[in-house]
Amino acid sequence: MTAPSRLFDRLRRKPGNDDAEYGQAVVRLILVPLYSLYFAGVTFVQGFGLYDSPIFTTLYFIYLAAAPGLFVWIVRAPGYNFSRRVAAMSADYLIITASLAVGDQILLPVYAVLLWVTVGNGIRYGARYLVAATLVALAALAVTALLNPYWRANPYITVTLVLTTILVPAYILSLLTRLQKAYAEALEANLAKSRFLAQASHDLRQPIHAMSLFTAILRDAGLTEEQRSMVDNIDRSLESLGRLFRSLLDISTLDSGSVEPKPASMAMAELFDDLRRQNQQPAQWAGVDLRFMPCSLHVHADQTLLTTVLQNLISNALKYAPGKPVLIGCRRRGETLAICVHDRGDGIAAHHLPLLFTEFYRVRERGDKDVDGVGLGLAIVKRLTALMDLNVTIRSERGRGTSVAITGVPITKANATAATTARQRLLLQRSAMEGLRILLVEDDADILEATHTLLKKWGCIVQAELAPPKTVAACDLVVTDYDLGGGVTGSDCLGHVRRALGREVPAIVLTGHDASRIRAELADPRIPILSKPVRPAELRSNLMAQKIKLDRLARMPGERG
Repeated sequence: MTAPSRLFDRLRRKPGNDDAEYGQAVVRLILVPLYSLYFAGVTFVQGFGLYDSPIFTTLYFIYLAAAPGLFVWIVRAPGYNFSRRVAAMSADYLIITASLAVGDQILLPVYAVLLWVTVGNGIRYGARYLVAATLVALAALAVTALLNPYWRANPYITVTLVLTTILVPAYILSLLTRLQKAYAEALEANLAKSRFLAQASHDLRQPIHAMSLFTAILRDAGLTEEQRSMVDNIDRSLESLGRLFRSLLDISTLDSGSVEPKPASMAMAELFDDLRRQNQQPAQWAGVDLRFMPCSLHVHADQTLLTTVLQNLISNALKYAPGKPVLIGCRRRGETLAICVHDRGDGIAAHHLPLLFTEFYRVRERGDKDVDGVGLGLAIVKRLTALMDLNVTIRSERGRGTSVAITGVPITKANATAATTARQRLLLQRSAMEGLRILLVEDDADILEATHTLLKKWGCIVQAELAPPKTVAACDLVVTDYDLGGGVTGSDCLGHVRRALGREVPAIVLTGHDASRIRAELADPRIPILSKPVRPAELRSNLMAQKIKLDRLARMPGERG
Protein backbone atom coordinates (compact mmCIF):
# COMPACT_ATOMS: atom_id res chain seq x y z
CA MET A 1 0.00 0.00 0.00
CA THR A 2 1.40 3.42 -0.98
CA ALA A 3 1.86 6.30 1.48
CA PRO A 4 -1.07 8.35 0.03
CA SER A 5 -3.39 5.33 0.19
CA ARG A 6 -2.37 4.65 3.79
CA LEU A 7 -3.12 8.28 4.66
CA PHE A 8 -6.47 8.07 2.86
CA ASP A 9 -7.29 4.91 4.83
CA ARG A 10 -6.58 6.72 8.09
CA LEU A 11 -8.72 9.64 7.01
CA ARG A 12 -11.52 7.27 6.07
CA ARG A 13 -11.49 5.76 9.56
CA LYS A 14 -11.51 9.12 11.35
CA PRO A 15 -15.14 10.32 11.10
CA GLY A 16 -16.59 10.41 14.59
CA ASN A 17 -13.09 10.25 16.06
CA ASP A 18 -12.94 11.29 19.73
CA ASP A 19 -9.34 12.47 19.51
CA ALA A 20 -9.31 16.11 20.73
CA GLU A 21 -6.40 17.27 18.57
CA TYR A 22 -8.03 15.81 15.48
CA GLY A 23 -11.27 17.68 16.15
CA GLN A 24 -9.44 20.95 16.73
CA ALA A 25 -7.42 20.47 13.52
CA VAL A 26 -10.60 19.86 11.48
CA VAL A 27 -12.17 23.10 12.75
CA ARG A 28 -8.91 24.93 12.00
CA LEU A 29 -9.03 23.72 8.39
CA ILE A 30 -12.57 25.08 8.11
CA LEU A 31 -11.74 28.47 9.63
CA VAL A 32 -8.53 29.15 7.68
CA PRO A 33 -10.29 29.52 4.28
CA LEU A 34 -13.00 31.68 5.89
CA TYR A 35 -10.27 33.75 7.55
CA SER A 36 -8.54 34.22 4.17
CA LEU A 37 -11.79 35.11 2.39
CA TYR A 38 -12.52 37.79 4.98
CA PHE A 39 -9.07 39.29 4.56
CA ALA A 40 -9.40 39.25 0.78
CA GLY A 41 -12.86 40.85 1.01
CA VAL A 42 -11.88 43.75 3.23
CA THR A 43 -8.77 44.35 1.13
CA PHE A 44 -10.83 44.48 -2.06
CA VAL A 45 -13.76 46.56 -0.69
CA GLN A 46 -11.95 48.89 1.69
CA GLY A 47 -8.62 49.04 -0.06
CA PHE A 48 -7.14 48.03 3.26
CA GLY A 49 -3.38 47.46 3.00
CA LEU A 50 -3.29 44.35 5.17
CA TYR A 51 -0.52 42.79 3.14
CA ASP A 52 1.66 45.90 3.30
CA SER A 53 3.23 44.53 6.50
CA PRO A 54 6.00 42.08 5.49
CA ILE A 55 6.03 40.49 8.96
CA PHE A 56 2.30 39.79 8.86
CA THR A 57 2.45 38.55 5.27
CA THR A 58 5.25 36.12 6.13
CA LEU A 59 3.43 34.80 9.23
CA TYR A 60 0.18 34.53 7.29
CA PHE A 61 1.54 32.33 4.50
CA ILE A 62 3.51 30.19 6.97
CA TYR A 63 0.26 29.60 8.86
CA LEU A 64 -1.60 28.72 5.65
CA ALA A 65 0.95 25.97 5.01
CA ALA A 66 1.19 24.87 8.66
CA ALA A 67 -2.56 24.23 9.17
CA PRO A 68 -2.90 21.33 6.67
CA GLY A 69 0.56 20.07 7.65
CA LEU A 70 -0.54 19.89 11.27
CA PHE A 71 -3.69 18.02 10.26
CA VAL A 72 -1.70 15.42 8.33
CA TRP A 73 0.64 15.00 11.33
CA ILE A 74 -2.32 14.31 13.62
CA VAL A 75 -3.85 11.83 11.16
CA ARG A 76 -0.57 9.94 10.79
CA ALA A 77 0.19 9.93 14.53
CA PRO A 78 -3.11 10.31 16.44
CA GLY A 79 -3.40 10.56 20.19
CA TYR A 80 -2.02 12.79 22.92
CA ASN A 81 1.07 14.85 22.04
CA PHE A 82 1.85 17.76 24.38
CA SER A 83 4.48 19.37 22.15
CA ARG A 84 2.12 19.28 19.17
CA ARG A 85 -0.66 20.89 21.18
CA VAL A 86 1.63 23.70 22.32
CA ALA A 87 2.86 24.25 18.75
CA ALA A 88 -0.69 24.38 17.37
CA MET A 89 -1.91 26.79 20.07
CA SER A 90 1.15 29.02 19.60
CA ALA A 91 0.58 29.19 15.84
CA ASP A 92 -3.10 30.08 16.32
CA TYR A 93 -2.43 32.85 18.82
CA LEU A 94 0.52 34.24 16.84
CA ILE A 95 -1.45 34.77 13.62
CA ILE A 96 -4.47 36.15 15.52
CA THR A 97 -2.30 38.61 17.45
CA ALA A 98 -0.55 39.70 14.25
CA SER A 99 -3.93 40.24 12.55
CA LEU A 100 -5.33 42.32 15.40
CA ALA A 101 -2.11 44.32 15.77
CA VAL A 102 -1.86 45.46 12.11
CA GLY A 103 -5.56 46.20 11.59
CA ASP A 104 -8.01 48.73 12.97
CA GLN A 105 -11.80 48.39 13.43
CA ILE A 106 -12.05 46.38 10.20
CA LEU A 107 -10.26 43.45 11.83
CA LEU A 108 -12.08 43.56 15.17
CA PRO A 109 -14.18 40.52 14.11
CA VAL A 110 -10.95 38.48 14.32
CA TYR A 111 -11.45 38.72 18.10
CA ALA A 112 -14.23 36.14 17.67
CA VAL A 113 -11.58 33.69 16.44
CA LEU A 114 -9.43 34.53 19.46
CA LEU A 115 -12.31 33.71 21.78
CA TRP A 116 -13.11 30.52 19.87
CA VAL A 117 -9.50 29.32 20.10
CA THR A 118 -9.44 30.02 23.83
CA VAL A 119 -12.74 28.30 24.61
CA GLY A 120 -12.13 25.47 22.11
CA ASN A 121 -8.78 24.56 23.65
CA GLY A 122 -10.34 24.48 27.10
CA ILE A 123 -13.34 22.37 26.14
CA ARG A 124 -11.29 19.89 24.11
CA TYR A 125 -8.21 19.60 26.31
CA GLY A 126 -9.43 20.39 29.83
CA ALA A 127 -9.43 23.03 32.55
CA ARG A 128 -5.65 23.55 32.74
CA TYR A 129 -5.48 24.27 29.02
CA LEU A 130 -8.40 26.70 29.37
CA VAL A 131 -6.54 28.69 32.05
CA ALA A 132 -3.33 28.71 30.00
CA ALA A 133 -5.20 29.70 26.83
CA THR A 134 -6.96 32.54 28.65
CA LEU A 135 -3.64 33.94 29.90
CA VAL A 136 -2.19 33.75 26.37
CA ALA A 137 -5.30 35.48 24.96
CA LEU A 138 -4.95 38.29 27.50
CA ALA A 139 -1.30 38.64 26.50
CA ALA A 140 -2.39 38.84 22.83
CA LEU A 141 -4.82 41.66 23.69
CA ALA A 142 -2.10 43.49 25.63
CA VAL A 143 0.30 43.26 22.66
CA THR A 144 -2.45 44.46 20.32
CA ALA A 145 -3.31 47.43 22.56
CA LEU A 146 0.38 48.34 22.74
CA LEU A 147 1.01 48.23 18.97
CA ASN A 148 -2.34 49.30 17.48
CA PRO A 149 -3.18 53.08 17.48
CA TYR A 150 -6.89 52.39 16.99
CA TRP A 151 -7.05 50.28 20.17
CA ARG A 152 -5.15 52.96 22.14
CA ALA A 153 -7.58 55.58 20.87
CA ASN A 154 -10.60 53.47 21.96
CA PRO A 155 -9.79 52.17 25.45
CA TYR A 156 -13.40 51.15 26.17
CA ILE A 157 -13.28 48.65 23.32
CA THR A 158 -10.08 47.22 24.76
CA VAL A 159 -11.59 46.98 28.26
CA THR A 160 -14.74 45.30 26.88
CA LEU A 161 -12.74 42.67 25.02
CA VAL A 162 -10.48 42.05 28.02
CA LEU A 163 -13.48 41.54 30.32
CA THR A 164 -15.12 39.24 27.77
CA THR A 165 -11.88 37.23 27.52
CA ILE A 166 -11.89 36.81 31.30
CA LEU A 167 -15.59 36.26 32.03
CA VAL A 168 -16.51 33.82 29.24
CA PRO A 169 -13.65 31.36 29.94
CA ALA A 170 -14.24 31.75 33.70
CA TYR A 171 -17.88 30.73 33.29
CA ILE A 172 -16.91 27.84 31.04
CA LEU A 173 -14.27 26.81 33.59
CA SER A 174 -16.95 26.55 36.26
CA LEU A 175 -19.10 24.45 33.92
CA LEU A 176 -16.13 22.22 33.04
CA THR A 177 -15.37 21.66 36.71
CA ARG A 178 -18.95 20.60 37.41
CA LEU A 179 -19.02 18.45 34.28
CA GLN A 180 -15.77 16.68 35.23
CA LYS A 181 -17.15 16.01 38.71
CA ALA A 182 -20.38 14.60 37.26
CA TYR A 183 -18.38 12.51 34.78
CA ALA A 184 -16.18 11.12 37.56
CA GLU A 185 -19.28 10.16 39.56
CA ALA A 186 -20.90 8.52 36.53
CA LEU A 187 -17.68 6.65 35.76
CA GLU A 188 -17.43 5.39 39.32
CA ALA A 189 -21.08 4.29 39.22
CA ASN A 190 -20.43 2.44 35.96
CA LEU A 191 -17.34 0.73 37.41
CA ALA A 192 -19.33 -0.21 40.51
CA LYS A 193 -21.99 -1.73 38.24
CA SER A 194 -19.32 -3.67 36.37
CA ARG A 195 -17.77 -4.93 39.63
CA PHE A 196 -21.19 -5.97 40.88
CA LEU A 197 -22.02 -7.80 37.65
CA ALA A 198 -18.66 -9.57 37.68
CA GLN A 199 -18.95 -10.62 41.33
CA ALA A 200 -22.61 -11.64 41.06
CA SER A 201 -21.85 -13.59 37.91
CA HIS A 202 -18.93 -15.37 39.59
CA ASP A 203 -20.86 -16.21 42.78
CA LEU A 204 -23.90 -17.53 40.94
CA ARG A 205 -21.85 -19.51 38.43
CA GLN A 206 -20.54 -21.79 41.16
CA PRO A 207 -23.84 -23.49 42.11
CA ILE A 208 -24.95 -23.58 38.46
CA HIS A 209 -21.66 -25.27 37.55
CA ALA A 210 -22.20 -27.83 40.33
CA MET A 211 -25.79 -28.50 39.24
CA SER A 212 -24.76 -29.08 35.62
CA LEU A 213 -22.19 -31.66 36.76
CA PHE A 214 -24.67 -33.43 39.03
CA THR A 215 -27.28 -33.63 36.25
CA ALA A 216 -24.64 -35.18 33.97
CA ILE A 217 -24.01 -37.81 36.66
CA LEU A 218 -27.72 -38.32 37.21
CA ARG A 219 -28.30 -38.90 33.51
CA ASP A 220 -26.16 -42.07 33.67
CA ALA A 221 -27.88 -43.43 36.79
CA GLY A 222 -30.30 -45.83 35.04
CA LEU A 223 -33.25 -43.46 34.95
CA THR A 224 -36.70 -44.20 33.61
CA GLU A 225 -37.92 -42.35 30.54
CA GLU A 226 -39.96 -39.97 32.68
CA GLN A 227 -37.00 -39.27 34.98
CA ARG A 228 -34.68 -38.69 32.02
CA SER A 229 -37.18 -36.20 30.62
CA MET A 230 -37.09 -34.31 33.93
CA VAL A 231 -33.28 -34.25 33.84
CA ASP A 232 -33.46 -32.86 30.30
CA ASN A 233 -35.72 -30.06 31.54
CA ILE A 234 -33.23 -29.24 34.30
CA ASP A 235 -30.42 -29.21 31.72
CA ARG A 236 -32.34 -26.78 29.53
CA SER A 237 -32.93 -24.44 32.46
CA LEU A 238 -29.26 -24.60 33.44
CA GLU A 239 -28.23 -23.89 29.86
CA SER A 240 -30.40 -20.74 29.86
CA LEU A 241 -28.92 -19.61 33.16
CA GLY A 242 -25.43 -20.32 31.88
CA ARG A 243 -25.99 -18.13 28.82
CA LEU A 244 -27.31 -15.32 31.00
CA PHE A 245 -24.29 -15.31 33.30
CA ARG A 246 -21.86 -15.59 30.42
CA SER A 247 -23.49 -12.45 28.96
CA LEU A 248 -23.19 -10.61 32.28
CA LEU A 249 -19.53 -11.55 32.58
CA ASP A 250 -18.85 -10.54 28.97
CA ILE A 251 -20.41 -7.10 29.53
CA SER A 252 -18.51 -6.49 32.79
CA THR A 253 -15.27 -7.57 31.09
CA LEU A 254 -15.86 -5.21 28.15
CA ASP A 255 -16.70 -2.35 30.54
CA SER A 256 -13.40 -2.91 32.36
CA GLY A 257 -11.49 -2.29 29.12
CA SER A 258 -9.36 -5.41 29.63
CA VAL A 259 -10.36 -7.16 26.39
CA GLU A 260 -7.58 -6.99 23.81
CA PRO A 261 -7.86 -8.97 20.55
CA LYS A 262 -5.01 -11.40 19.82
CA PRO A 263 -5.51 -12.40 16.18
CA ALA A 264 -3.89 -15.52 14.76
CA SER A 265 -4.41 -17.89 11.85
CA MET A 266 -7.37 -20.18 12.41
CA ALA A 267 -9.36 -22.64 10.29
CA MET A 268 -13.03 -21.86 9.77
CA ALA A 269 -13.74 -25.61 9.63
CA GLU A 270 -12.43 -26.01 13.20
CA LEU A 271 -14.41 -23.02 14.42
CA PHE A 272 -17.59 -24.44 12.88
CA ASP A 273 -16.87 -27.86 14.43
CA ASP A 274 -16.57 -26.24 17.88
CA LEU A 275 -19.81 -24.31 17.41
CA ARG A 276 -21.60 -27.42 16.16
CA ARG A 277 -20.57 -29.38 19.28
CA GLN A 278 -21.46 -26.52 21.65
CA ASN A 279 -24.92 -26.06 20.14
CA GLN A 280 -25.90 -29.62 19.30
CA GLN A 281 -27.92 -30.18 22.47
CA PRO A 282 -29.51 -26.69 22.61
CA ALA A 283 -30.50 -27.07 18.94
CA GLN A 284 -32.21 -30.40 19.71
CA TRP A 285 -34.09 -28.82 22.61
CA ALA A 286 -35.25 -25.97 20.35
CA GLY A 287 -36.18 -28.35 17.53
CA VAL A 288 -33.82 -26.49 15.20
CA ASP A 289 -32.08 -28.03 12.21
CA LEU A 290 -28.67 -26.40 12.70
CA ARG A 291 -26.62 -26.50 9.49
CA PHE A 292 -23.02 -25.39 8.91
CA MET A 293 -21.88 -24.93 5.33
CA PRO A 294 -18.37 -26.35 4.74
CA CYS A 295 -15.57 -23.77 4.55
CA SER A 296 -11.93 -24.66 3.88
CA LEU A 297 -10.54 -21.14 4.31
CA HIS A 298 -8.34 -19.84 7.12
CA VAL A 299 -8.79 -16.39 8.66
CA HIS A 300 -6.66 -14.06 10.77
CA ALA A 301 -8.77 -13.34 13.86
CA ASP A 302 -9.03 -13.78 17.61
CA GLN A 303 -10.60 -17.23 17.90
CA THR A 304 -12.02 -16.69 21.39
CA LEU A 305 -13.71 -13.39 20.54
CA LEU A 306 -14.98 -14.58 17.16
CA THR A 307 -16.39 -17.72 18.79
CA THR A 308 -18.17 -15.57 21.39
CA VAL A 309 -19.67 -13.39 18.64
CA LEU A 310 -20.98 -16.33 16.62
CA GLN A 311 -22.17 -18.17 19.74
CA ASN A 312 -24.31 -15.16 20.68
CA LEU A 313 -25.78 -15.00 17.16
CA ILE A 314 -26.55 -18.74 17.13
CA SER A 315 -28.10 -18.56 20.61
CA ASN A 316 -30.36 -15.75 19.41
CA ALA A 317 -31.39 -17.79 16.37
CA LEU A 318 -32.23 -20.81 18.56
CA LYS A 319 -34.31 -18.62 20.88
CA TYR A 320 -36.24 -16.65 18.28
CA ALA A 321 -36.59 -19.28 15.54
CA PRO A 322 -37.50 -22.50 17.40
CA GLY A 323 -38.47 -25.38 15.17
CA LYS A 324 -37.05 -23.64 12.08
CA PRO A 325 -33.80 -24.28 10.16
CA VAL A 326 -30.72 -22.15 10.99
CA LEU A 327 -27.86 -21.90 8.49
CA ILE A 328 -24.31 -20.71 9.24
CA GLY A 329 -22.01 -20.15 6.27
CA CYS A 330 -19.31 -17.96 4.71
CA ARG A 331 -18.99 -15.80 1.62
CA ARG A 332 -15.69 -14.64 0.23
CA ARG A 333 -15.48 -10.92 -0.55
CA GLY A 334 -12.09 -10.21 -2.08
CA GLU A 335 -9.44 -10.78 0.59
CA THR A 336 -11.97 -10.88 3.42
CA LEU A 337 -14.67 -13.26 4.56
CA ALA A 338 -18.26 -12.61 5.57
CA ILE A 339 -19.67 -15.05 8.15
CA CYS A 340 -23.46 -15.21 8.02
CA VAL A 341 -26.11 -16.63 10.35
CA HIS A 342 -29.54 -17.07 8.71
CA ASP A 343 -32.75 -18.21 10.38
CA ARG A 344 -36.30 -18.74 9.16
CA GLY A 345 -37.96 -17.34 12.25
CA ASP A 346 -40.73 -14.76 12.46
CA GLY A 347 -38.33 -11.91 11.65
CA ILE A 348 -38.01 -8.48 13.24
CA ALA A 349 -40.15 -5.43 12.52
CA ALA A 350 -38.31 -2.54 10.84
CA HIS A 351 -38.75 -0.12 13.77
CA HIS A 352 -36.74 -2.44 16.05
CA LEU A 353 -33.70 -2.76 13.77
CA PRO A 354 -31.92 0.54 14.72
CA LEU A 355 -32.11 -0.39 18.43
CA LEU A 356 -31.05 -4.04 18.31
CA PHE A 357 -27.45 -3.42 19.38
CA THR A 358 -28.45 -1.36 22.44
CA GLU A 359 -27.71 -2.98 25.81
CA PHE A 360 -30.76 -4.58 27.46
CA TYR A 361 -32.98 -3.92 24.43
CA ARG A 362 -35.36 -6.79 23.71
CA VAL A 363 -37.65 -7.17 20.72
CA ARG A 364 -41.15 -7.39 22.11
CA GLU A 365 -44.44 -7.30 20.22
CA ARG A 366 -47.90 -7.54 21.67
CA GLY A 367 -48.79 -11.17 22.29
CA ASP A 368 -45.20 -12.47 21.98
CA LYS A 369 -44.28 -15.31 24.29
CA ASP A 370 -41.51 -14.80 26.84
CA VAL A 371 -37.97 -15.88 25.96
CA ASP A 372 -34.99 -16.07 28.29
CA GLY A 373 -32.26 -13.44 28.24
CA VAL A 374 -31.84 -9.78 29.16
CA GLY A 375 -31.01 -8.25 25.78
CA LEU A 376 -27.20 -8.30 25.95
CA GLY A 377 -26.30 -10.72 23.15
CA LEU A 378 -26.27 -8.30 20.21
CA ALA A 379 -24.72 -5.52 22.32
CA ILE A 380 -21.82 -7.87 23.04
CA VAL A 381 -21.60 -8.77 19.34
CA LYS A 382 -21.42 -5.09 18.37
CA ARG A 383 -18.69 -4.25 20.89
CA LEU A 384 -16.57 -7.32 20.14
CA THR A 385 -16.73 -6.84 16.37
CA ALA A 386 -15.70 -3.19 16.82
CA LEU A 387 -12.73 -4.35 18.94
CA MET A 388 -11.67 -6.71 16.14
CA ASP A 389 -12.16 -3.98 13.50
CA LEU A 390 -14.99 -5.98 11.90
CA ASN A 391 -18.50 -4.93 10.90
CA VAL A 392 -21.84 -6.46 11.80
CA THR A 393 -25.01 -5.95 9.77
CA ILE A 394 -28.49 -7.32 10.27
CA ARG A 395 -31.34 -7.73 7.79
CA SER A 396 -34.77 -8.97 8.75
CA GLU A 397 -38.30 -9.07 7.43
CA ARG A 398 -41.42 -10.05 9.30
CA GLY A 399 -42.48 -13.56 8.35
CA ARG A 400 -39.29 -14.30 6.38
CA GLY A 401 -36.52 -14.57 8.96
CA THR A 402 -33.32 -12.78 9.93
CA SER A 403 -29.78 -12.67 8.53
CA VAL A 404 -26.77 -11.38 10.48
CA ALA A 405 -23.39 -10.98 8.77
CA ILE A 406 -19.96 -10.44 10.29
CA THR A 407 -17.89 -8.85 7.53
CA GLY A 408 -14.27 -7.84 7.04
CA VAL A 409 -12.65 -10.99 8.50
CA PRO A 410 -9.18 -11.15 6.85
CA ILE A 411 -8.43 -14.33 4.91
CA THR A 412 -4.98 -15.83 5.47
CA LYS A 413 -3.03 -18.97 4.61
CA ALA A 414 -3.07 -22.13 6.73
CA ASN A 415 -0.07 -22.73 8.94
CA ALA A 416 1.50 -25.87 10.34
CA THR A 417 -0.08 -25.32 13.75
CA ALA A 418 -3.56 -25.21 12.24
CA ALA A 419 -2.92 -28.39 10.29
CA THR A 420 -1.72 -30.17 13.42
CA THR A 421 -4.83 -29.04 15.30
CA ALA A 422 -7.04 -30.38 12.53
CA ARG A 423 -5.36 -33.82 12.74
CA GLN A 424 -5.82 -33.81 16.52
CA ARG A 425 -9.52 -33.08 16.13
CA LEU A 426 -9.90 -36.06 13.82
CA LEU A 427 -8.39 -38.24 16.53
CA LEU A 428 -10.50 -36.65 19.24
CA GLN A 429 -13.58 -38.69 18.47
CA ARG A 430 -11.63 -41.97 18.72
CA SER A 431 -9.77 -41.22 21.96
CA ALA A 432 -10.74 -42.35 25.41
CA MET A 433 -9.74 -41.20 28.90
CA GLU A 434 -9.43 -44.61 30.50
CA GLY A 435 -6.62 -44.56 33.04
CA LEU A 436 -5.91 -40.84 32.81
CA ARG A 437 -4.48 -39.78 36.21
CA ILE A 438 -5.93 -36.45 37.29
CA LEU A 439 -5.20 -34.24 40.29
CA LEU A 440 -8.46 -32.33 40.88
CA VAL A 441 -8.26 -29.23 43.11
CA GLU A 442 -11.46 -27.31 43.91
CA ASP A 443 -12.27 -25.41 47.12
CA ASP A 444 -16.05 -25.83 46.75
CA ALA A 445 -16.99 -29.21 48.26
CA ASP A 446 -20.13 -29.66 46.11
CA ILE A 447 -18.30 -28.95 42.86
CA LEU A 448 -15.39 -31.13 43.96
CA GLU A 449 -17.72 -34.06 44.64
CA ALA A 450 -19.62 -33.63 41.37
CA THR A 451 -16.49 -33.27 39.23
CA HIS A 452 -14.79 -36.20 41.02
CA THR A 453 -17.78 -38.48 40.38
CA LEU A 454 -18.04 -37.41 36.74
CA LEU A 455 -14.33 -37.96 36.04
CA LYS A 456 -14.47 -41.42 37.60
CA LYS A 457 -17.44 -42.32 35.38
CA TRP A 458 -15.28 -41.34 32.40
CA GLY A 459 -12.61 -43.82 33.48
CA CYS A 460 -10.14 -41.37 35.06
CA ILE A 461 -8.10 -42.06 38.17
CA VAL A 462 -8.74 -39.02 40.35
CA GLN A 463 -7.02 -37.49 43.39
CA ALA A 464 -9.57 -34.95 44.65
CA GLU A 465 -8.38 -32.14 46.96
CA LEU A 466 -9.99 -29.06 48.48
CA ALA A 467 -6.60 -27.31 48.44
CA PRO A 468 -3.19 -27.91 46.85
CA PRO A 469 -1.99 -31.16 48.46
CA LYS A 470 1.16 -31.23 50.58
CA THR A 471 2.03 -34.62 49.09
CA VAL A 472 1.60 -34.78 45.33
CA ALA A 473 1.04 -38.21 43.84
CA ALA A 474 2.08 -38.96 40.26
CA CYS A 475 -0.47 -37.57 37.81
CA ASP A 476 -0.87 -36.92 34.10
CA LEU A 477 -2.98 -33.78 34.36
CA VAL A 478 -4.02 -31.10 36.85
CA VAL A 479 -7.60 -29.79 36.80
CA THR A 480 -7.89 -26.83 39.16
CA ASP A 481 -10.20 -23.99 39.99
CA TYR A 482 -8.43 -20.63 39.83
CA ASP A 483 -9.65 -19.17 43.14
CA LEU A 484 -8.76 -21.69 45.86
CA GLY A 485 -9.22 -19.48 48.93
CA GLY A 486 -6.73 -18.11 51.42
CA GLY A 487 -4.99 -16.08 48.72
CA VAL A 488 -4.04 -19.26 46.83
CA THR A 489 -4.71 -19.43 43.08
CA GLY A 490 -4.69 -22.15 40.47
CA SER A 491 -1.40 -20.72 39.23
CA ASP A 492 0.11 -21.26 42.69
CA CYS A 493 -1.30 -24.79 42.77
CA LEU A 494 0.12 -25.66 39.38
CA GLY A 495 3.54 -24.25 40.29
CA HIS A 496 3.53 -26.35 43.49
CA VAL A 497 2.64 -29.54 41.59
CA ARG A 498 5.22 -28.97 38.90
CA ARG A 499 7.97 -28.34 41.44
CA ALA A 500 6.98 -31.45 43.41
CA LEU A 501 6.97 -33.71 40.33
CA GLY A 502 9.90 -32.02 38.63
CA ARG A 503 8.23 -31.65 35.24
CA GLU A 504 5.79 -29.45 33.27
CA VAL A 505 2.53 -31.21 34.13
CA PRO A 506 -0.31 -30.20 31.74
CA ALA A 507 -3.30 -28.45 33.29
CA ILE A 508 -6.84 -27.24 32.76
CA VAL A 509 -8.02 -24.20 34.74
CA LEU A 510 -11.68 -23.51 35.60
CA THR A 511 -12.79 -20.02 36.54
CA GLY A 512 -15.83 -17.85 37.04
CA HIS A 513 -13.81 -14.69 36.24
CA ASP A 514 -12.65 -13.04 33.03
CA ALA A 515 -10.63 -15.65 31.15
CA SER A 516 -8.32 -13.03 29.56
CA ARG A 517 -7.22 -11.81 33.00
CA ILE A 518 -6.56 -15.37 34.15
CA ARG A 519 -4.64 -16.00 30.93
CA ALA A 520 -2.36 -13.05 31.63
CA GLU A 521 -1.69 -14.22 35.20
CA LEU A 522 -1.00 -17.82 34.15
CA ALA A 523 1.44 -16.68 31.44
CA ASP A 524 1.17 -20.11 29.76
CA PRO A 525 -0.81 -20.14 26.48
CA ARG A 526 -0.89 -23.96 26.45
CA ILE A 527 -3.25 -24.18 29.43
CA PRO A 528 -6.98 -24.29 28.49
CA ILE A 529 -9.12 -21.92 30.58
CA LEU A 530 -12.79 -22.91 30.87
CA SER A 531 -15.37 -20.40 32.08
CA LYS A 532 -17.95 -21.65 34.57
CA PRO A 533 -20.52 -22.99 34.30
CA VAL A 534 -18.58 -25.56 32.27
CA ARG A 535 -20.70 -27.99 30.30
CA PRO A 536 -19.67 -31.63 30.88
CA ALA A 537 -19.20 -32.08 27.13
CA GLU A 538 -16.83 -29.09 27.08
CA LEU A 539 -14.80 -30.49 29.98
CA ARG A 540 -14.68 -33.93 28.40
CA SER A 541 -13.55 -32.49 25.06
CA ASN A 542 -10.67 -30.64 26.68
CA LEU A 543 -9.64 -33.68 28.72
CA MET A 544 -9.61 -35.85 25.61
CA ALA A 545 -7.51 -33.28 23.77
CA GLN A 546 -4.98 -33.34 26.61
CA LYS A 547 -4.99 -37.16 26.54
CA ILE A 548 -4.27 -37.14 22.80
CA LYS A 549 -1.35 -34.80 23.39
CA LEU A 550 0.04 -37.00 26.18
CA ASP A 551 -0.27 -40.12 24.01
CA ARG A 552 1.50 -38.38 21.14
CA LEU A 553 4.34 -37.26 23.39
CA ALA A 554 4.67 -40.79 24.76
CA ARG A 555 5.15 -42.08 21.21
CA MET A 556 7.58 -39.25 20.35
CA PRO A 557 9.85 -38.76 23.40
CA GLY A 558 11.93 -36.15 21.63
CA GLU A 559 8.99 -33.79 21.14
CA ARG A 560 8.16 -31.16 23.74
CA GLY A 561 4.94 -29.30 24.32
